[in-house]
Amino acid sequence: MKSKILILFIAFTFLFSCKKHEVAVNPSSKDSTAIDSGTAEKLPQAPIPNTIMTEAVVKNLTTFIYGWALPMINIHNRVESFRHLPEPIYGEGILPLAPPNHLCMLTDYVAPQERAVACPNQDVVYGLAPLDLAKEPVVVQVPDFGDRFWVYQVCDQRTDGFASLGKMYGTKPGFYLLTTKDWNGTVPDGIISVFKCPTSRGIVIPRVFQSDDPNDKKAIQPLVQQIGLYPLSKYDGKVKTTEWTKLKSTPPPAKGEKSENKWVKPEIFFDQLGDIMKEVPPMKGEEALYAQINALLDAVKKDPKLKAIGIAAAIDAENNYVTPLFQFQNVGYPVKNNWTTQRNGAQFGYDYLTRLSCAKANIFVNKPNETRYFYQDFDENRTRLNGANKYTLTFASGEIPPVKGFWSLTLYNEDHFFAPNSLNRYSLGTKNKNLKKNADGSLTLYIQSTPPPEDKMSNWLPAPKAIFSLYIRCYWAEESVLNDSWNPPAVVKI
Repeated sequence: MKSKILILFIAFTFLFSCKKHEVAVNPSSKDSTAIDSGTAEKLPQAPIPNTIMTEAVVKNLTTFIYGWALPMINIHNRVESFRHLPEPIYGEGILPLAPPNHLCMLTDYVAPQERAVACPNQDVVYGLAPLDLAKEPVVVQVPDFGDRFWVYQVCDQRTDGFASLGKMYGTKPGFYLLTTKDWNGTVPDGIISVFKCPTSRGIVIPRVFQSDDPNDKKAIQPLVQQIGLYPLSKYDGKVKTTEWTKLKSTPPPAKGEKSENKWVKPEIFFDQLGDIMKEVPPMKGEEALYAQINALLDAVKKDPKLKAIGIAAAIDAENNYVTPLFQFQNVGYPVKNNWTTQRNGAQFGYDYLTRLSCAKANIFVNKPNETRYFYQDFDENRTRLNGANKYTLTFASGEIPPVKGFWSLTLYNEDHFFAPNSLNRYSLGTKNKNLKKNADGSLTLYIQSTPPPEDKMSNWLPAPKAIFSLYIRCYWAEESVLNDSWNPPAVVKI
């Protein structure tokens, strides 16, 4: 009850601040611009310094603030962990890693052993570039992809997208500039557009579609070599190419990990929260929230006992508040046939819960017009999916995911990573040219741990002999997908 009262108080204060300044609070708003520094003088009184905070207040405030800050700490720690790298490199031989403001590209699908980012897919060739735009702006290089689907995810520290680069935008080949929101430097000749980031840190993840055809894997290589991202100081107006296959690699780990790397540690939450407050300016309407956070930081800084209580609350929040959001059944909102989805990915705005659940279950989702996602933990009877059973997923004739780009169905183990199988197959969809339709034009996919009859092998998605989850991606989806008119069919237990 105390927790509910405190959260309602925060919400009331938050809304009061918005009303005071006639700011339209719209979770779907594209305006995530930080407030002007001069606005602070017009705000209502913040909590008085040294106001007494009881243990219950510290616990409840910490729970909410931990969930609010987790996505931003996640990005902060990723950028910082790559800062020591002297050059792009393949971590453990499989992970594309690079120092801030530089890019590393894979040349094929991500390897099944990858554990840096949950919910990878084997539909695209990935790249990764951490951003620290406080150092200097960066140039993004886009080759001529022709008819091939591609999109560059460009997100700020809140994991919101702030640039539009992809086939769905009609982006032209050439050079683009990423800067901080207050950068006022000279834009060099040859730069097509400038995208300003609300935060100094962020992530860029190029995605380029690739089919399973060996000829297509060969054809994509010249394009991948022309994908680039580098500091503005290195820009000369000329297209740069990189032989990614010649990059160095670090040795594989001695023992493979099951779950995603732990990017946020509640034990040091209060040591990092201050950095987040400096790196991530408040959005319009967040003034009251920031005042509460700063008051909590001040209290735990002055009182070691309160800090210890706060750390314990952060650990409890990780275990009991955040961890359940890892399950797809708790992400976004429900649609038909026990699937869940969200339609504000990478443009979360004030939707702190969905931002958090995506950060926990499948961070780095694209904006909905770039990719729409559907998540599944259950069969049609709402029984947990388990490889001890056999299942089918049948798209009726004319009901295959309606997309302008491509679609896929991916299977993940209980840790949201690929489950090893004899076919080395982890997804089915547009990339598979040998999928067989039924006589009536429908398409049935077979999801099970043992092989189906030979005539159904092309449509087999291997499952582990344990619990698992399913995930549908619709890249550049049609309007019927975006407005929830189209939903995936039920997963049927045979």
